[in-house]
This record gives sequence, C-alpha cells and structure tokens, in this order.
Amino acid sequence: MSHLGLVTLVVRDYDEAIDYYVNALGFELVEDTLLSDGKRWVVVSPPGARETALLLARAARPEQVERVGDQTGGRVALFLHTDDFERDHARMVAAGVVFEEPPREESYGTVAVFRDLYGNRWDLLSLRNPLPEDD
Repeated sequence: MSHLGLVTLVVRDYDEAIDYYVNALGFELVEDTLLSDGKRWVVVSPPGARETALLLARAARPEQVERVGDQTGGRVALFLHTDDFERDHARMVAAGVVFEEPPREESYGTVAVFRDLYGNRWDLLSLRNPLPEDD
C-alpha cells in the first residue's frame, strides 16, 4: 500500500461544507459529482496536496447526523500541515476560523487547535523537521 487516498468527513450540508473548506480553510474543490438519491461525491483538498483529500459526505441517517462535528469523541481528528504557519494562521483567522488557543511551540513544531464549522477539532501544524518528500 502506498498512501491513504480519502478521509470521509460527515457533514450536514454539501454546499455549506464546500463553502467553508474552500473559502475559510483555503482548500480546493477537486470534485463535485451528482450521484443517485440526491447524494454527491464531493472531494476537497489543500492546495498542492498529491495524495490525501477529504470526502465530504452528507449525513443521511439519524445516527450519522449525531456524529456530525464529533466523529472522534472530542479528540483532534485531522492534522493540517503548513509550510508557513504565520501566513496560514492569519489567513484562516481573517476568514473566520475559530481557534481554541493561540499558537504554541512544541518540540515537534508550531501548532494551534481550531474547530471547523461543525465542531471537529483540527491541528494547524508546522513541523520543525518536515517529513521527507517521496522520491
């Protein structure tokens, strides 16, 4: 196996999710395809991402609706890496992203926790020693 391709994130509404991830987080809309029964295949990713992206899946059943915003029991669910923490943090704050804390320095790099529009917790993260690129 070479990489993780998609991570599903259960959302309330496709269009509000697209708006948030594209306009507030700065992601790119990779695909938005109409499927059967009003479902859509909606994929977003950070600019330049080559492998992993988010599949935004609208909650359709009551048990899925209950999971929107709390898919990991309150733990940080997703880790958004950046090569310029200050730039991306400032852009996100200006776009209305709510951070739970000011940026902090850890042994591994700079990090700040934010919540997306549904309440899922994310780390904005700039690693001190970035992971090596694949050859």
